[in-house]
Amino acid sequence: MTASLGPSYVRAIAPYIAGKPISEVAREFGLEEASIVKLASNENPLGMPESAQRAMAQAIADLGRYPDSNGFELKAALAARYGVPAEWITLGNGSNDILELAAHAFVENGQAVVFSQYSFAVYALATQGVGARAIVVPAVRYGHDLDAMRAAIDDDTRLVFVANPNNPTGTFVDGPTLEAFIDKVPRHVVVVLDEAYTEYLSAHKRYDSIDWVRRYPNLLVSRTFSKAFGLAGLRIGFAIAKPELTDLLNRLRQPFNVNTLAQAAAVAALNDNAFLQKSAALNAQGYRLLIDAFDRLGLEYVPSEGNFVLVRVGSDDEAGARVNLALLKQAVIVRPVHNYGLPQWLRVTIGLPQENEAFLAALQKALAEPAAG
Repeated sequence: MTASLGPSYVRAIAPYIAGKPISEVAREFGLEEASIVKLASNENPLGMPESAQRAMAQAIADLGRYPDSNGFELKAALAARYGVPAEWITLGNGSNDILELAAHAFVENGQAVVFSQYSFAVYALATQGVGARAIVVPAVRYGHDLDAMRAAIDDDTRLVFVANPNNPTGTFVDGPTLEAFIDKVPRHVVVVLDEAYTEYLSAHKRYDSIDWVRRYPNLLVSRTFSKAFGLAGLRIGFAIAKPELTDLLNRLRQPFNVNTLAQAAAVAALNDNAFLQKSAALNAQGYRLLIDAFDRLGLEYVPSEGNFVLVRVGSDDEAGARVNLALLKQAVIVRPVHNYGLPQWLRVTIGLPQENEAFLAALQKALAEPAAG
């Protein structure tokens, strides 16, 4: 018998399944692409800021040459924005790249990684990808149980993933509680604080995780330009940590992992405060519209601090798939979360006002359809 190729822990990985693209739904259901509302991937409904578009247009002339491998200008802009040395910054091909780099840099085959039930699927994938042991801590009210996560850290644990706000549930841990957890984690265990949605937090819920990096040498803060900054298609994220951590990440990082257009757009978007404020205000308005509708429809949902809402659309384990299909037929794309162990739920990105209204109209029709059987 021919031996199987590749490590068993790699063969056991179930590949990440992204949200359905508009073009695929159009082909599958015979729809016009322009009629489709996509609320599946937590993208900014405003799209890319004009400031980033202008910066990209200027950068096109340099595309015959390789990108700046060190990302000098972007790191300088990030350093100025967050008040840290450029040596504390690692650039990634999306924050997904940062999460994968962290697993490869800090965890050996057979060691352990701690993360919460119902947290971002990439944590499990990154853990499997290095042959590590996953310690999945049961969630409390669909969010992180930090006390239980601290208790779950064993002698072999080298990494802890914490998402705040969490995807796909939208749950949030307040700053003092989160800092108290980080303070209790042994210093040989790296804490990756994934803040992909932090720009959507209201002012009274914000905390200074960058200041924590100055005090905790085992803390790595991961952020992205894919959400509030509107650059999802360019794939760019970054990490802030002490040099003891960033040095290891940069030893593994692909030398040209962030392309020229992405770097130029990110520099422009980073300080486009007017665009960020508009994005946050639109998100808050859309969130209120959705949850008010869910209340009227008698649907359970998880209060969210991100740009999406997790809503329960039925009581049986086929509910999510059934309602999702009914929505697709009506040209609305949302995100089923059965792969998270939530088959009765759907995750809905907050869109433009007309997109939110189209989703709610389609949802009411979908819920009115009788279950097969």
